[in-house]
Amino acid sequence: MKNQKTSTNGATGANGTKEKEGSHRSNRTSLLEKFFVDQLKDMYYAEQHLVKALPEMKNAATSEELEDAFDDHLKQTERHVKRLEKVFKLLKQKPEGKKCEAIEGLTKEAKSIISETKEGSMTRDAALIIAAQKIEHYEIATYGGLVQLAITMDLHSAAEILDKTLQEEEDTDTTLTQIAETSINVKAENEGAYSWQQQQEESTIDT
Repeated sequence: MKNQKTSTNGATGANGTKEKEGSHRSNRTSLLEKFFVDQLKDMYYAEQHLVKALPEMKNAATSEELEDAFDDHLKQTERHVKRLEKVFKLLKQKPEGKKCEAIEGLTKEAKSIISETKEGSMTRDAALIIAAQKIEHYEIATYGGLVQLAITMDLHSAAEILDKTLQEEEDTDTTLTQIAETSINVKAENEGAYSWQQQQEESTIDT
């Protein structure tokens, strides 16, 4: 009897018919689950990192309004850490962080902004808001993706927990925009003349 040939396109079933690869689940760990858990670890590291970074941003702020916003978000971030721990528990996984290069870079940029802007200026606050919103947008993108993946994998309890955090991140982003548009940017606009205004004034004097 000749040996039965195997095919890279599928396996031969008991009835002699070829089964398409991926037509049934294998016993190995889901690749999607592995990615999902890796992203949870990424965010667990990121949230813990932000718990340390946000006080520095708060202390660097000029306006009390922005200080309060950073303080509120710090309290939220501490809750976000606990929520991620709940999700790990649902998955029967030990809460563990995985170094998040993105958050490292974004908080490093925030520190650079603090050193490059004038202490006590509204321009510093405007810059801090932009730095904070870059962080928020990263978190919104990640949590939004995690919610959808949890739904896909029928992890509805995890999806609900993650969605609470997503909503708070979006609310924080909206709050920062409102502070910038209604207060900070307007005050920062008065901190000196623009270069093009100076050029126009010089041109007027010359003529």
